[in-house]
Order: sequence, then structure tokens, then C-alpha cells
Amino acid sequence: MSERRLEKDIELAADPEQVWEAIATEPGIATWFVPHRVEPREGGTVGQDYGSGFETAGRITAWEPVSADGRGRFAYGSFEPPADGRPDYAFEFLVAGREGGGTVVRFVQSGFLDGADWDGEYDSFDAGWSVFFENLRSYFAHFRGLPAQNVVTMGWTSDTAHTVWPVLYGGLGLTGRPDLGSEVTLTPDGPGPITGVVDVMTEEFLGVRSARGLHRFGAEGSEGCGVSAYHYFYGEPVDAAALTQEWQAWLTRHLPVPAGTADVR
Repeated sequence: MSERRLEKDIELAADPEQVWEAIATEPGIATWFVPHRVEPREGGTVGQDYGSGFETAGRITAWEPVSADGRGRFAYGSFEPPADGRPDYAFEFLVAGREGGGTVVRFVQSGFLDGADWDGEYDSFDAGWSVFFENLRSYFAHFRGLPAQNVVTMGWTSDTAHTVWPVLYGGLGLTGRPDLGSEVTLTPDGPGPITGVVDVMTEEFLGVRSARGLHRFGAEGSEGCGVSAYHYFYGEPVDAAALTQEWQAWLTRHLPVPAGTADVR
């Protein structure tokens, strides 16, 4: 097994106890990641729902709520070692309060396999976690204390991300890749319009922050492409089930990518 690890330090303008709630409890994780089931104890089960029937489950290996010194630890891994030739991922979140205020989360994902065949998977996790942790920062900055309702949908196409993105932009009513910090109005065919500020713009993800929540679209892969549309609605209730159906139908309409789409990004 490789010693290859993915490590990130996330500085947050929140107390350690608030951060612990966000990274280790069901309602907290839903505000920035995906819906979870969490048995709050070491040895308990953790389950994740990425949408469209894609779910994972594992065992909590560390459950240490924030103590008097402002530190806590939450970790989980697979129930059993995966089949031969597959990575055995483990995830760890270390919470530490800072002098003068604020909190740092030290995140470590281990279990990656060596070799060029796995570089793409490593890069995909890296890009994905960067967006999710940006969600966490944005939650504390703009929606702190509000519960989230999740709309999570996924799709797949044999085309590449380079050919998928122009189709997604068009499906969102955009003429092309928007600038970070610009104000846009998304007009998808089906779900209602979304007006907000572009707060994420990378090769893999487009993110818009509206007055009601966070809206994330992803397309990753050079040999087949996974596509996602994740939404976090805060405060005022929405019909999450109906919106999930609408966004899944939107993905289905635009995948597979029509023949002749330009291979540009």
C-alpha cells in the first residue's frame, strides 16, 4: 500500500465547536458536503449519498469531540479492505482552535495507490475536496447557523470534460465560461433561474452563490466524464425532492453530449 496522502489545511472564521458540528454531524456535513448518516461514536457507521443512487458507507475510526483545549478528531474508513488492486481510502479531520480566534481543520486522505494509472483519481479527489472546503468557508461567511436542504444529482458520459463543458454552459443559459466574481443568471431548461455571483471557477467546477444558497456544477474526466449538479439551499424551505427530479432530468437531457460538440474549454 502506498504512503501517498492528500493533505489540506482549511482556516475557518468559526469556533472549534461550530466547526466540529459542521464536519462530524449529519446536519452539519449537509451544509457543505453531501447528505450523511453518522452514528456519533467510534465504531459507528458513516454513510454518504452523492446522488443518483451513488452511496458509500464506512466505519468511524475516531470520534473525539472538541475538548477543553479546542481540539477534536473525526476519522473514518472502509468496513473491509476492498478487492485486490483497489485503493483502501481513509479520511481524517483534525480540528484545532487558533489563538486570537478561528479554527484550522487539518484534512488527510490516505490509501492512494502509486502509479500513473491512479494520478487522475488523486487529482479528482484533490479538486473535489477543494470545492467542498470552499463550500464550508462560504457557509460560515454567508449562511452560518442555517440548516441546509440538499439537491444532489450525478450523471456520466463517455465523452470528455472538454466536450461536456460547452454543453453544460449552454444548458445553463451561458454563452461560455464566466469570470470569477461576475454576476450571472442561470436559466436551465426545467429548474427555475438562479441569479448569483460566480465564486468557484476551475477546470473541473463552476460555482455560483445566490441569496438562497450554493450551486455547484462539475465535469471531470478525459476518458469518460462524471457530471454533477449539487445545490445547497439554506433557511427558507424548498421542495428538495422535486428539485432533485428536475435537476436529474436536466442532466439526462444534456448527456450524452450531442455529436459534433466542439472540444474546447
